[in-house]
Order: sequence, then C-alpha cells, then structure tokens
Amino acid sequence: MNLGLQNKIAIITGTNNPQGIGATTALAFAREGVRLALVYKKIPHEYDESKTETDGVDRYFKANSGDMSEVEEQLCALNADYLVLESDISNERCVKDIFDRVIGRFGKVDILVNNAAAADDGDNDTIETLTQNVIDKTFAVNVRGTLLMTCEFVKRRGEYGRVINFSTDAAQAFPGVQITYSASKAAVESFTRSIAIGVGKYGITVNCIAPGPTQTGWIDEELAGAVLPQIPLGKLTQPQDIAETVLFLASERAAMVTGQVIKVSGGHAL
Repeated sequence: MNLGLQNKIAIITGTNNPQGIGATTALAFAREGVRLALVYKKIPHEYDESKTETDGVDRYFKANSGDMSEVEEQLCALNADYLVLESDISNERCVKDIFDRVIGRFGKVDILVNNAAAADDGDNDTIETLTQNVIDKTFAVNVRGTLLMTCEFVKRRGEYGRVINFSTDAAQAFPGVQITYSASKAAVESFTRSIAIGVGKYGITVNCIAPGPTQTGWIDEELAGAVLPQIPLGKLTQPQDIAETVLFLASERAAMVTGQVIKVSGGHAL
C-alpha cells in the first residue's frame, strides 16, 4: 500500500530510547522515505547497570538517560535523511527554535508526532502521596509541551498537515495510581478533539493514539505475568504496533480521520 509519505517532513518527540515508540516510529517513517527531525531530552535516572541487559525499569531508565547514538546507527543503516535536536518541548522558546531549525533544514513540516511524555518514577503520584512537583513536571511535558508543539505546527502549517498525539489506554481511570499522569493524558484526549475541530479548515487532521501496556524495555517478567491476563489478545503491545498506527494516521489514506482516540492495546482497558 502506498501511504503517500515519500519526502514528507516529520517531527517526532521523545526518540532516544532504542526500544521506544518514538525511535520505532522514526525507523518506520524512514523506511517510507520520510525525512525526520527527532527531538529528545535526556532524563537522568538512577539505575543498576547490572540489570540493564534484561527488560525492566533499569533498562528503561538507562535508555531514557542516554543520547540518540544507538537510534542514529539504525537510521544511518537505512540511509535516512534526519536531524537530531536535544531540546525541551515544555519551553516555548525551545519549541520555536525547534521549528526554526527544522524548517531551516527541510523547508517545511508536514507531520508532528507528540510522543514525548513525563511520569513520576516512584510512588508520588497517588492521591495520598501526590506533590506539587509531580503535578508540575508531568503537566509541563504531557500537556504544555504537546500543546506548544501543536500550536507552533499550526502556525507554520503548509499544504499537508497531520498531528498525532499520545494518551494511554487507561487515561479515564488508572486504578488508584498515577493520578497526575492519567489526568494529563485525559487532557490530551480532550484537546485532541477540540484542536481537530479548530484546524479542520486548514486540512490538518489531529488524532490521538492510546497504547496499552507496551514493551519499550520497562516491563519485566513479573509485571508481564500480572498484566497479560488483563489483555484479551493475550500479548503485550509492541512499539511496532504503535508505529504502524502512526504511519496510517500520518498518511494520505487517513485523510478523513480526525479527532479520534484510537486504543492500540490488544483489548486492554476497554
């Protein structure tokens, strides 16, 4: 199927985890001939190096603490045309600079994938333990950053426009934990619909993907065993599953799909 993506220009945020959704989406776009601007920010974490060879929080924390070198190796193997930017999407000045540099390099932006996200690493996102710092850091990236990037995309719009946001399949009701994270993602779902209505006149579509438990390196065997019985299809979502959905929503084939929240979860959290 020809997706009509050859030589389109895409910005993807949150791309430095080689096992992550952002990196996997970048590689999928590269195979379709998309020219890429990859935005990331190192998030310092404490982790046990001896535990990073297997899936679990230590592997995940290490990946998100690192740079783009491993992802760049894979892009180079595909002869991809790409630009890497280390920046902070929660900062308005940084967002303007991102678009200045991308348009300076490629001349336009056709597709925006708002994949970057923040969440509390510990146990400080329950109603008993919640702190102002957790609220501010989570909403700064998930809500403000996504909105700032989308606003700038609309201002710099060209003839083609696709925005793909990210929520989570349990955004409407996490089971007692991640209060702030789930609230921030519910906000993303809400403004996805509102923005889709507002920018339809420009021919821009705005949609949201809500992944289920996805193996981006953080789900160890114990957690997988607890989660799998809750997934009707009986397996974890893989980053490639998400990337394929992003490709469709970014493509000419999805020209009449807008304002939607699409769960890619194997039936989890229906």
